[in-house]
Amino acid sequence: MCLIVIAIDAHPEYPLIIAANRDEFYSRPTAALDFWEDHPYILAGRDLQSRGTWLGVTPGGRIAAVTNYRDPSAMTPWGKSRGQLVRDFLAGDRRPERYLAEVEKQRDQYCGFNLLAGRLNEIWWYSNKNSGVVRLKAGIHGISNHLLDTPWPKVSTMKQKLAALIEASPVIEPHAVLDLLYDPRPAANDHLPDTGVGKDWERTLSPVFVVSPVYGTRCSSALILDKNGRLQFWERTFLADQAGPKPGETRRFELQWPDIPATT
Repeated sequence: MCLIVIAIDAHPEYPLIIAANRDEFYSRPTAALDFWEDHPYILAGRDLQSRGTWLGVTPGGRIAAVTNYRDPSAMTPWGKSRGQLVRDFLAGDRRPERYLAEVEKQRDQYCGFNLLAGRLNEIWWYSNKNSGVVRLKAGIHGISNHLLDTPWPKVSTMKQKLAALIEASPVIEPHAVLDLLYDPRPAANDHLPDTGVGKDWERTLSPVFVVSPVYGTRCSSALILDKNGRLQFWERTFLADQAGPKPGETRRFELQWPDIPATT
């Protein structure tokens, strides 16, 4: 995952709304959103190389997601798969904050990451490039390949777009959230971050929706949880093409989650 925006109690009808784009090399084998054969209660896409995932849920109300922290100087070939952190939380039964505290003890075994773990609309965040486990407050939050709410152009743009949709829409539909995520406009040069990959790659990676010949947005995801516990999880995949990425299939799932507690 390279961009995830989360709205917690930002709409009177929807305690949780998530919009996310996964960027990856087109050559990396991937399975689309579905329930897993080896973990039947996990609903997620799957990285078939490391067997982990970038975003997933369970029928019992567990949810997790991961983004990489971009720092080429700190990349190590022996780092464990960060996608397995999501898988292990979804497959387990530990409280989100306790799970993240355990992950913190192993922080040096992974290249940089942001990990979100939660149950229903209670979402916690931890990064091994930061210290401590944080519960997300009500509002709209965003993460790309830096820390929580770092104002990179793509993060700020997507937070603003989701806020506008929430403000204008008494009913939020998954297709509307997915449409927000298709925005290939690059950031202005003077707004680009400097993460050590060079100006050309910074520009290529700066849009909400990334396009390049070998690497780009492979799928967009929309999760919408209403106040009655109905969760809609849609995933729209994209295929590499010389003329630019082509939409593939859109997968649609609906779950009934337990009662949603009020946010305190």
